Amino acid sequence: MEKLTFDRLGLSPEVLKAVAALGFEEASPIQGAAIPVLLAGQDVVGKSQTGSGKTAAFAIPAIEKTVAAEHAVQVLVLCPTRELATQVAEQTHKLAAFKRGIHALPVYGGASFERQAHELKRGAQMVIGTPGRIMDHMNRGTLKLDRVKLVVLDEADRMLDMGFRDDIRTILDAVPAERQTAFFSATVSPAIRGLINRYARDPVTLDIEQKEVSAPAIEQWFYEVHPRAKFDALLRLIDFHSFRSGVIFCNTQRMVDELADDLQAQGVPSDRLHGGIAQAQRTRVMNKFKKAGFEFLVATDVAARGIDVNDLELVVNYDLPYDPEDYVHRIGRTGRAGKSGMAVTLVGGRDLRKIQFLERFARTKIRRGTLPTAGEIGEKRTDALLARVRSVLAEGSWRPHSNTVDRLLEEGVDSTELAAALLQILAGPVADEPKSASPAPKPQAQPKAPTAAPSAQRKAAPGKLWITVGLGRSELGSPRDLVDLLVEGAGIPARDVGVIDLGESASLVEVPAAFAQGLSPSGNQMETSRGMITVTPLSDRRKKPKKHKPPHGR
Repeated sequence: MEKLTFDRLGLSPEVLKAVAALGFEEASPIQGAAIPVLLAGQDVVGKSQTGSGKTAAFAIPAIEKTVAAEHAVQVLVLCPTRELATQVAEQTHKLAAFKRGIHALPVYGGASFERQAHELKRGAQMVIGTPGRIMDHMNRGTLKLDRVKLVVLDEADRMLDMGFRDDIRTILDAVPAERQTAFFSATVSPAIRGLINRYARDPVTLDIEQKEVSAPAIEQWFYEVHPRAKFDALLRLIDFHSFRSGVIFCNTQRMVDELADDLQAQGVPSDRLHGGIAQAQRTRVMNKFKKAGFEFLVATDVAARGIDVNDLELVVNYDLPYDPEDYVHRIGRTGRAGKSGMAVTLVGGRDLRKIQFLERFARTKIRRGTLPTAGEIGEKRTDALLARVRSVLAEGSWRPHSNTVDRLLEEGVDSTELAAALLQILAGPVADEPKSASPAPKPQAQPKAPTAAPSAQRKAAPGKLWITVGLGRSELGSPRDLVDLLVEGAGIPARDVGVIDLGESASLVEVPAAFAQGLSPSGNQMETSRGMITVTPLSDRRKKPKKHKPPHGR
């Protein structure tokens, strides 16, 4: 199926701006097929694997169809798990970033029912949630579905496997009959076909078939890595294997820029290539890479199509591609002209399931690897250094320096110490233990309060109060990470999170007053994908906080 750029899909300037900000260059096959059909108002049955980019395939049309001025639920997305609901809500927030007034609300069990009800009362137009919690809100009258225009069933096969069929039927019976319906599923079982026949109207079936292709005969490895530890894992592998030429693939322009900057900051000779770079500059970068002017090219799939280098040692999937065919194209850039090569994929969390799918699709074996330890890296360096010394001894090229060595020996320098010192100079400074590439440990239940934080000394913005969150800059990559956790664990919309002040072991955050006032003075536990995190209201002597139920009923 032909791939399309997003500007050919009839999208609004605001959504195109959001897509550009996220760094996406081309629509994936399911996006290119589904977006025009959904925008045209037709029902859809999309058969596509997990990780194919289907979230944007339905989120973009949903955003385009949502009227910001209407403060009622217009789009309903059903997901099998809270993790998927959170993930879909986060991507929807990003895609709607420039559509003012559109609010997408994640709704799932384990989070505060009262906070969700409050956001629904405020007029959230898009609700993304699990069938059970959506049914709870329907039964208690906090969720009205009479204005719904589009219903999406995401991973419909998983929802049926989890026993949600009766809930799904109840929900679909409650929405207006003239709404638009979209089913997205990796498989279309008889049970799903029954739902489609009952609730869809002349749906367009989009079966994203994959061509049968074979991966090249090169070493293929995957490493299970926490997303925040990918960069350290990449450095370890480059260091351990002494790679000197490779292409590192990312899915977005923004990720390419961030990774290239980080590599350069670590002294790794690298440059970048993506569709947002002017053609003349892309040509210069490519010519320099072909002439070994730098070692590692960080690129998107679009920009890397013109790469034709026969001696690449390494291809890295820093991000897994949306289209499995792109995986084969990526790794096929190494091991050319009869030379050996290695393909490395860094993967973690839900993406681990995609490895088996890639193996089936490409008819290949991707072996699980273990990241080298600091000691193993040190041993490898020592072996390489000794090999260089043995080579110099065998060639006799050391003789011009014999007089210098004699002078040092005459000064009383011990011969063993002299040799060790020269080897130290040759090897360079001793490397510190690399950062762990394993998942970050769960934070302690009771964090230390931030000290002398500038934000704590000023009044919170109107309608907001300060809270302490038990994570500091050592656990968080950026304030954006903390915003994502508050969206996930507390259901606070990203736009309602105010100033963030990252401390060493804890952080201060401005949040809506209603949330802060519902916390216990001694703190509450917030459940997130990073584990249980303590959130505590900052003592405010100006007024006594009102009593509200704590988050998650804890």
